[in-house]
Amino acid sequence: MASKKNEKKSEGLSSALRVKAGPVDLSSFDPRATTGFSGTKEEGREALAALAPEVSDWQERLFAEGRKGGERSVLLVLQGMDTSGKGGVIRHGAGLMDPQGLRITSFKAPTPAEKRRGFLWRIRQALPAPGQIGIFDRSHYEDVLIARVRNLVAAPVWNRRYDAINEFETELAGAGITVVKCFLHISPEMQKERLQARLDDPTKHWKYNPGDVDERQLWPAYTEAYEAAIEKCNADHAPWHVIPSDRKWYRNWAVTTLLLETLQDLNPEWPKADFDVALEKSRVAES
Repeated sequence: MASKKNEKKSEGLSSALRVKAGPVDLSSFDPRATTGFSGTKEEGREALAALAPEVSDWQERLFAEGRKGGERSVLLVLQGMDTSGKGGVIRHGAGLMDPQGLRITSFKAPTPAEKRRGFLWRIRQALPAPGQIGIFDRSHYEDVLIARVRNLVAAPVWNRRYDAINEFETELAGAGITVVKCFLHISPEMQKERLQARLDDPTKHWKYNPGDVDERQLWPAYTEAYEAAIEKCNADHAPWHVIPSDRKWYRNWAVTTLLLETLQDLNPEWPKADFDVALEKSRVAES
């Protein structure tokens, strides 16, 4: 079981990991940090498992609220370099929740048809419905990341997209969607180690993409692109959090804890019965 000391420290983790307004220098964030948690790897795994009942309860409250006319939902955005662990977060964090209240979307390269509709069109199609928790594995930020680094569009185009993203996220907030954005921060050394591990294990070959090595050569350019995206799109209603991700167990615990804190802040309540409870008890007893 997680110690009381760690349980107390986890309070306000969102505030501790949130990126402050102003210029962003990712080199100032330690990818091996365990902010808000002082225990061991095993204790971290136990702490994650211990979150399950509470996360499940709050998710069910939100889902029930949505089924009874509520309009609120949550969108968890996961971004990070290859091997940073977006899939791992989804398996370990989302695995604690009821699938019927989840909507998970993994964004790959847009199709020609999607490109013709504008970069936010496919994002809008994947937004969580009222009562749902949506999780994006990559997101609209790819259009100011890989599009910028790989020169897929001209500089004036991707530059305009920062404003479009801010307007879009303001729109989401107005529609009752709470956006939680997480940058899974790993070191280039850890990425190399994880790529090598995939090659050493035949059961992980399916996860290996030779193109990841090509992208790895562009690490400085991607870092610059992430710093710009985080700095320019870091509003109070849609803040960025930098999640130290060299330690998988901490990454999973931290993102799940952020999600739990978000649900607690929303404080969805169980819908009140819209029928006569006493009468229904009587009818059931007599049936």
